[in-house]
Amino acid sequence: MPKQKTDDLLKLVASLNRAEKRHFRLFVKRNQQADADILFLQLFDILERTGEYDEAYLLKRIEGIKKSQLSNLKAHLYKQLLTSLRLLNRNKDEEITLRENLDYARILYNKGLYRQSLDILDKVKKRAIEVESNTIALETAQFEKLIEGQYITRSIKGRADELSQECDVLTQKISDSNAYSNLSLRLYGLYLKGGMVSSAEESEAVLSFFRENLPKGDFEDLDFWGKVYYCQSYTWMHLMRQEFPLCYRYTQRWVELFRENPRMIEANAPLYLKGLHNHLANLFNMWQYDKFIAELHHLDLFPHQFDLTNNVNVAGLYHLYQFDHQIRRHYMEGTFTQGLGLAPQIMEVIEDNRYNWDDHRHMVFYYRIACLYFGSGDNDTAIDYLNLIINQRSPNYRSDIQAYARILSLICHFEMGNVQLVEYQVKSVYRFLSKVEHLQQTQQIIFRFLRRIPRIREEDLRDEFIKLKKRLDEIAKIPYESRPFTYLDIPSWLESKIEGISVQEVIRRQFEENRQLA
Repeated sequence: MPKQKTDDLLKLVASLNRAEKRHFRLFVKRNQQADADILFLQLFDILERTGEYDEAYLLKRIEGIKKSQLSNLKAHLYKQLLTSLRLLNRNKDEEITLRENLDYARILYNKGLYRQSLDILDKVKKRAIEVESNTIALETAQFEKLIEGQYITRSIKGRADELSQECDVLTQKISDSNAYSNLSLRLYGLYLKGGMVSSAEESEAVLSFFRENLPKGDFEDLDFWGKVYYCQSYTWMHLMRQEFPLCYRYTQRWVELFRENPRMIEANAPLYLKGLHNHLANLFNMWQYDKFIAELHHLDLFPHQFDLTNNVNVAGLYHLYQFDHQIRRHYMEGTFTQGLGLAPQIMEVIEDNRYNWDDHRHMVFYYRIACLYFGSGDNDTAIDYLNLIINQRSPNYRSDIQAYARILSLICHFEMGNVQLVEYQVKSVYRFLSKVEHLQQTQQIIFRFLRRIPRIREEDLRDEFIKLKKRLDEIAKIPYESRPFTYLDIPSWLESKIEGISVQEVIRRQFEENRQLA
C-alpha cells in the first residue's frame, strides 16, 4: 500500500470515537470465520494503540505475517472499517439508508424476484422525493424502468408513460439545481482568490460574470436545493460587490428555507450552517448588532437540533462558525481582552487538526486572533500571529487579508517603538503590495503614512495622526473604500493615538454610544 494510503488508514483509525471502535470489534468478531481474518484486527489494535505505522514493529508483533502481506492487510482493514462505519451510521443518515435499500433492490432483481424489488424501489423513491433527494429518486425511477421493460407487472395502465414523465421531471430539477450549484461554486472561487471588489471596474466585472452564467428559469420552479443554490449564488455576487443590504435579502431567504423545512437541516446540515454563517457575517458587515445577536443565538442552539457527536464534518463547521462569530461579537462590543480566551481554544483545534480545517480557514483565524491581541494592546503577541500569515509560501488566495496582515504588522511594530524595524520592513511590505492588483486607496494612504513615520518628529506625530484621520474619514465615504476598515480599524487606532487611550476603549465607547442611539 502506498504511503498516502497508509496515512489515510492512520487518519481513519484516529478519527474513530469509542462507540465506533467498540462496534468495529463486535462487527469483526461476529463475522470471524477463519484464523487469517483476525490478522487485520490485530493490525487495527496496534495502530489504534500506537497511532503510527512502524513496519518492523508490526512484523514482530503480528505472528505469522510476512512483509509482502502487509499491503493487502492494510487495504482489507481499511475496507472493513468503512463497512463497519456504514452499518453503524445507516440509521443516522437518510442517504445511506436510501442507498442501502437500493442495494437490496438490486440483489432481489439479480435473483429474479422482480415484484419484491419493485416494492422496495417504490418505497425508496417516495422517501427520496419527500426529502428532495432527486438524484436518488431518478436513479430509482431508472431502475424501475429497467425492470418494467422486461417484467410485465399488469399493475397500472400507462406505467411506461408515468415512469418516463417522472424521469423527465426529476432530470429537469437536477439540471436546474446543478446549474445554480455550479454558478455558486465559481463565484466562491472568485471570492477566495481576491476577496471583495475594490473598484467600480472590479464590481462591474463580477456582475458581468454573474449575468453571463446565470441560468434561465424562475425561482418558484426550482426544487428546495435549487432555491438554496439560487440564494447562495446571489449572496456571493452581492457580497463581493459589497452590496450588503441586497446580500442580506438572500442570506435571510437561504436560512428561512431551512427553518421552514426543519427536516432539511437533518438532510444537509452543512448547507444550513453555511447559510447561517453568511447571514451572520453580513449582519456584521452592516453593523446590525441586535439582529446579529439574535442569529448568533440560533447558532448556539444548533447542537440541540443536530447530534454533533455522530458527524465530525458538521461538528467541525459548527465550531468553525461559532469561533468566528464569537470573535466578531467581541469586535463589535469592543471587548478584545475578554475575547482573548478564544485564542487558545482555536489554536488547540488547529494544531490537533481534529476537524481538518483548510489553510484558508487557518489564515482567517490567525488574522482575527491577531486583531484581538492588537485591540487589547498586546502588540507583541499580535505580531506572532501575523507572522503565521506573512511567512506562508505565497498562497494564491485572500490577497486582501495578506495585505492587511502586513500593514497591521507595521503598526504593531510602531506601537512597540521598533522604528528602525518599521523602516526595514516597509521595503518588503512595499514589494508585496506592489504585486497586489488594484490596491485600494485606503491601503495606499496608510502604507505611505507608515513609510513616513521614521522621519516624523515625535512632537509632530499627534498632528499627523489628526490629518490622517480626517483624510481617511473622507475616503470612507467613497464606495468600495470603507471595507478595509472592517478588517483593519485604522480610524479607531488613530483616535486612540490622538486621545491617548487604548483602541479597545475607543471601540467600546463607540459601541455604547451606538446602543444609546438605537
